[in-house]
Amino acid sequence: MKPSLILSVAVFVTAAAQPLTVEQRFTQLRKNPPELYAFLLAMPKGADLHMHLGGAIYAETYMRFAAAEGLCVDAKTFAIIARPATGCGDNKDAALLHTDNTLASAVIDSLSMRNFVPGRESGHDHFFAAFAKFGPGRADRIGPMLAEVIQRAAEQNESYLEIMALNANAANTAGNAAGFSTDFDATKTKLMASGLPQAVVMMRSQVELIENARTQTLSCDSKHDSAACRVAVGYICQILRESPPQQVFAQILAAAMLASEDPRAVGINMVQPEDGLISMRDYHLQMQMVAYARKLYPKAHVTLHAGELASGLVPPDGLRFHIREAVQIAQAERIGHGVDLPYETDSPSLLAEMKRRKVMVEINLTSNDLILGVRGKDHPLPVYRSHGVPVALSTDDEGVARGHLTEEYLRAALEFGLSYSELKDMARNSLEYSFAPGVSYWKNGNYRVAVDLCAAGRQTEGCKTFLKANEKARLQADLEDRFAKFERGGGK
Repeated sequence: MKPSLILSVAVFVTAAAQPLTVEQRFTQLRKNPPELYAFLLAMPKGADLHMHLGGAIYAETYMRFAAAEGLCVDAKTFAIIARPATGCGDNKDAALLHTDNTLASAVIDSLSMRNFVPGRESGHDHFFAAFAKFGPGRADRIGPMLAEVIQRAAEQNESYLEIMALNANAANTAGNAAGFSTDFDATKTKLMASGLPQAVVMMRSQVELIENARTQTLSCDSKHDSAACRVAVGYICQILRESPPQQVFAQILAAAMLASEDPRAVGINMVQPEDGLISMRDYHLQMQMVAYARKLYPKAHVTLHAGELASGLVPPDGLRFHIREAVQIAQAERIGHGVDLPYETDSPSLLAEMKRRKVMVEINLTSNDLILGVRGKDHPLPVYRSHGVPVALSTDDEGVARGHLTEEYLRAALEFGLSYSELKDMARNSLEYSFAPGVSYWKNGNYRVAVDLCAAGRQTEGCKTFLKANEKARLQADLEDRFAKFERGGGK
């Protein structure tokens, strides 16, 4: 055999013997989505920062609640409803959901997007209508609901959740008593005299109830090292943007006060459809309200649903300002959805500002598809990324959408051609831009250099003290450990 041929064979054998890098394995798996899904299921994913607790629960869970609580099912809408004193009458007893496949299937379709076909009802309307069909709320549901969401996150190698589970409705009484004027200082003075501080005390009790329910249901006092109990949780307080101004203002101030005082209430957000009548009418005013609250309570973090709109859903001029005003007026640190970006006035300058201020976008691919019909090449995810705006994937309402975070990663990989390293940095973004207490583990935004105290390694006393004092940094260091373990195993 010629020496050159021997050399060629040796090189070939050596190359063939080299194990694939995780990136190479990821590239191969892209051709086989089921295997890619298994890879992504095991991949560390950091945080899910955009999740509504009610919408994250699967219909099957609500059906179990209904049967156990003796509720009824509306025979026309297949909504779960309270049981009248006279019984279910022409409606169905929820106990049948254990045995009647036809009824159970109809309820699942009604409470979710499963089998939905647009017609007289749009995907947008069917999605939002589902929330009114979950049945009467009860305090003893909160533990099982949190457990379902947290266990699902743990099974997908997630380490932190920010759950929209709190509300500021306790402030409505004070808001109604105080009334509203655009003199925010004067209105705040009236609110404080009308019982707003007492409303915040009630909201803090809500945090205690939720946290105790989470701990007890998951047995975290005795099993604190379990996968589910290792998932850290922060709660976002929701303001109902379809409420009248006096209530919205009271809710915003109460939520900001709570988030300034209780580290478990990590931030505030405004919920309900942006295309609602009051939402569209009062959007500018509401952004001014948030800006006012931010000045009074700078410790309160703010993320806002902004730009969850699409062409045709509202008039063209209604698409031009939602993201811009959330960023420039309300000074939001993050925005959720951001789908109407192409229609925003001077979107290039808006993108430049978001990059400069590092305003992260919570990307909800499945939700945007189901609600707005925006997917693939029509979605602005590549635009945000190409302009250097930080992004992270999230689920929005995984129960209603019948999905979970792994599927968001799968969709991002297949529809947008994202590489493993790009998905990895999005997972890192989810913790870097989270509202977890404390400061970052990273010295800069490229996730390559740790803070000075940890530059010599995490075993130094200075780094140990730093990590103990900063939950965010601790979560970020743990994520790097998870990545190292995952990648040592070849992405298995």
